[in-house]
Formats: sequence, C-alpha cells, structure tokens
Amino acid sequence: MILRCTMERRAKLLSALRRELRISDGLVRRLKPLDAFRVNGEPAHTNRILVPGDVVSVTIQEDAPDFPAENGPLTVLYEDECLIAVDKPQGIIVHPTFSRQTGTLANYLLGHYRRTGQACAVHVLTRLDRDTMGVVIFAKNAWTHWLLMEELDAGRIEKNYEALTVGGPDADSGLIDLPIAKRPNPSLLRYVSPEGKPAQTKFRVLERGPICRLELQPLTGRTHQLRVHCAHEGFPILGDPQYGGMDFQESELRDPGSGLPVFAGQQLVAKRICLYQPITGKRICICSKMALEMPLE
Repeated sequence: MILRCTMERRAKLLSALRRELRISDGLVRRLKPLDAFRVNGEPAHTNRILVPGDVVSVTIQEDAPDFPAENGPLTVLYEDECLIAVDKPQGIIVHPTFSRQTGTLANYLLGHYRRTGQACAVHVLTRLDRDTMGVVIFAKNAWTHWLLMEELDAGRIEKNYEALTVGGPDADSGLIDLPIAKRPNPSLLRYVSPEGKPAQTKFRVLERGPICRLELQPLTGRTHQLRVHCAHEGFPILGDPQYGGMDFQESELRDPGSGLPVFAGQQLVAKRICLYQPITGKRICICSKMALEMPLE
C-alpha cells in the first residue's frame, strides 16, 4: 500500500509523516530501514525540509504472517485496500494460538490474500469468541490497524449485536453500567465486580417471550462483556455454555419427537459494524448474513 500527500506547508518530512499521513512513531521507525519514504519520487530522510508542492509518498510494507495460509470457507462482506470484513460462523476461532496454528479465520483469510495476489497482513480489529458469530474486521496493514484501533478506543466504531436470551429485561431499552473483572487464574471467565473495569452495554428489546430477542450495543470492549452483563441481569444468552444460557435448553428447548435441541449453539451474533474508511473518511456499515435460531414454540 502506498500513501501520498501534497504538501501545503513548509515542514520536516517527519512532521508530514505524523500530521498529514497520520503515521505513528512506531511505524516510522519500522519503515525507516526499508527505504519507504519518497519526496517527489526520490528517497528521503525524515529530517528533509519540505516546501509547498512537494509530493510525499510512503510504501507500507508488511512481513508475511508466521502461520500457514489455508483454503477454507470464507464469506467476505466488504473489502478495500485498507481492510476486509468477513462473516465468522460459530465454532471457529479468529486467530492462531500457540497451541493451534491452523483452521482459524486468519488462516483462511491469508489463503484469500494468496489467491488474489495481495501482500497483506492479518491484523484483527474486532475479535469474537469461538461461539459468537458475525462480522469480524481485519486491517490489511499496520497503518490502517493503528488508525482504526484509535477509533475503536475512542468509541467511534459502532458495534451492534443481536442475541436470544433466556427471559429478558423489564424495560424495553436501557443501559447496563456494571464493571467487569477477571476471575482468579486459571479461570478465563469474567464477572461483575466493583473492582473491575468500567463496562457499559446499551440494550433494546426486539421481541418478547420466554426467549427474547435483544439488540445489544457495547459502549466498551471488555472480554465476554455482553455475555456477562446479560447473565448478571438475569437473562443469559441462550446456549451460552459458560454463563448460564444452557439451563433453559436442557429443560424446555427440546423437540418432543426426537428429544434433540431445537437450536444449535450460542445465540449471539455481531450483526453490524459501522466505521469510517481511513483514506476516504466515508462511513461504512457492514452487516452479517448470519441468523439467530429462534426456538420452536
């Protein structure tokens, strides 16, 4: 990827990289030995003085990931030169781990890059649990990832989920504002605790019944936030194996003929993510095609 700008002021190249092209200091240091900076088509050092009219270009180069590319099922919802959004099914993890280097969404994405001739990185922007489905966004290079992480941390990336819950809130809409902490090791679970980090979730009831359909919007990004907040408030997400959403399934959600569950898995989907494209500034809204399985009556 090549970033370009035409200078409208007198400044050092380093200042232009930071201000006009919004490149982080860390990325500048990484690109320096790669001969990535050009002024009017010629190699340039970061202390070069620029004048109005000078054309600055930066080649963003990425190292190949240290995990294998694989051909696998991959539903691409949106793609441009900066980012790609895909639909994650249940039961697949987003990125390789120390103990598992294959069969993840990132492996399949790398395979997609290889098939389409793209020398891109795999930077996860929005990560989902194994059993949560829906939109996952990856940045294709470090520049995009840094900018979008700043947007995410500032709360300017809007994430909307849908969930089926066992029971539901009394109000039709509202805000769950409860801090979340990690349970002691070796547990990976979270719980509501005054000693935890601030966590806020907006909710809206879409359908009511023994099983409710909710729209959930996390305003913060704590691990397991939606699952913990719903469970703590008394309406766990249906099918959640760790926060109480399996109880209702065992007693009431089985087909009377076969005795089998009438739905499959945790009923939580990252339904829509809206953000601003880093280069054009255009607002993009990406929607999942995954559907929740409302139990049979």
